[in-house]
Amino acid sequence: MNDFPVLTFGPTPHTPLDRWSFSVDGAVSEGRRWTWQEFRALPREHIVKDIHCVTSWSKLDTNWSGVSLDTLLDGIELGGAWISAWCDGGYTTNLPLADVTGGKAWIVDEYDGAPLPSEHGGPARLLVPHLYFWKSAKWVRGITVTVTDEPGFWEQNGYHDHGDPWKEERYGVAFP
Repeated sequence: MNDFPVLTFGPTPHTPLDRWSFSVDGAVSEGRRWTWQEFRALPREHIVKDIHCVTSWSKLDTNWSGVSLDTLLDGIELGGAWISAWCDGGYTTNLPLADVTGGKAWIVDEYDGAPLPSEHGGPARLLVPHLYFWKSAKWVRGITVTVTDEPGFWEQNGYHDHGDPWKEERYGVAFP
């Protein structure tokens, strides 16, 4: 994975797989949690998508493998319109449910057929390729469905709340 930059704020977490889990909680009919083994047993998809970084680089036709958020949310009644993805290291990012459902987002654990390295978000990261890459949170451990929009780390620090690369949504109103 030396073919695109590693950009991280803070140290790189290294969570042992026997302590890793992924959860769905918040405004939901029932919370769910998967261990690493349970997550790896879920139906998987191969994803080929372009990615775009807010720092002005793009990488075309990236190859990922993981589990669709649609699969993880299947059968759960959602009582909110947003999610907050939370990660090892305390990082969060916010997204409307409309941007992570309908085949638009995955929890990925492989890149180019190999396990996702820690420096690129392994063991698993969120992949939301139609938005700037900061929305594809590294070291993801769960999503919390929220009734209100709750800005995440970069959004609280001046980045745009949505992050559409085709609209150049880099910075919030405080940073024109």
